[in-house]
Amino acid sequence: MKIIYRPVRVIYFRYMNRRIFLASAASVSALSAAETRRIPDYRIVTRFKPALQSGMPGPYPGRVVTVHSPKCIDEVTEKVDVPTVQAMIARGMTTLTGDKDPRDSWARFFNAQDFVGIKINCSGAPGAMSMPEVVAEIARNLMTVGVKPTNMVIHERGGGQILQAHYERFVPDGVRVESANTWLGYDPGVYVEANFFGEDDTRSYLLRMVTEQFTKIINVPNMKDHGASGVTGCLKNIAYGEFNNVARSHYKAQTETLSFIGTLANVEPLRSRTVLNIMDGLRGVWHAGPFSREKRYRFYPKQMKFGTDPVAIDRFLIDVIDNKRKQEGAISVWERDMKYFSTKLEDWQANPNVNRFIREPGHIEYASKLGLGVYDTNRIHHTEITV
Repeated sequence: MKIIYRPVRVIYFRYMNRRIFLASAASVSALSAAETRRIPDYRIVTRFKPALQSGMPGPYPGRVVTVHSPKCIDEVTEKVDVPTVQAMIARGMTTLTGDKDPRDSWARFFNAQDFVGIKINCSGAPGAMSMPEVVAEIARNLMTVGVKPTNMVIHERGGGQILQAHYERFVPDGVRVESANTWLGYDPGVYVEANFFGEDDTRSYLLRMVTEQFTKIINVPNMKDHGASGVTGCLKNIAYGEFNNVARSHYKAQTETLSFIGTLANVEPLRSRTVLNIMDGLRGVWHAGPFSREKRYRFYPKQMKFGTDPVAIDRFLIDVIDNKRKQEGAISVWERDMKYFSTKLEDWQANPNVNRFIREPGHIEYASKLGLGVYDTNRIHHTEITV
């Protein structure tokens, strides 16, 4: 795709973030698609400077650890085997950091002074979500390095779906489950402004939990197809899941998810505070995502991915989803031919060879051009383990 780029405007209350400006002004001509594309005129307002060590891509750029286990979930009952999940997380973390003891791996990221946000994904709950057993094991590991349960918050932007997961039944006492609806709302001083389709409300605000409470964030997405962005993984979970008013980026056939996802993820303090990504791939959704209204579109990758680089993890997520779609005889997430497009929601839900929007899986490569991670598989160190 030839992209006509408009440099993003970054407005600070006290300073200009030179790193974000320069990264955003970089050429993104390597992105592949069929038509010329003009990037929207983004205006970013924030009062936060980048941390000396940015959370994304973090200390392990271009590194992904995938842990497989055939025992982690029963495909019929969808019951999760907790000891297997515990072993998967331990191996994933030690392999990522090179430590022998999982506690040492967790201590590289967190300590007793931290207030940790655990960003899950519940948009498809209860059929597709960050599994409660996985989230509970993450909370348990945080406690081993001194993080108090009262300083952990499992959170999501919206309040309805998170209640269906019942995380409170699995996690240690004191760990909170919150949404923007139940705690603090949105920060009026940190937002991204852009007019995509002439909408009335052109601003997307960041959660106040992120700006005022969390010192660190663990991003826990799951593996899902998405009608607009192609796939939804680390980047979309941390971007669309921490800002409001994001669905406006897709209208009729067109979507601005190509650039909007990475732009949101790049905003401080979200970028610096998101220090670890643990992708829950015990089960996933290969069509009609991000929801899971029909079990026939669920599948069971039986894996988890670990890293500090959201781009590198998401790059492999594309292959997981697309390979499953190919196996099922469905069109690729890269398919852009309008002959597969329908304006009817029921057509898309009933037929995996129908697109609801022009999909933009290129959002992952776009995010790499903003410095959020490594997209080129030749430059990604991928370790796969089976437990």
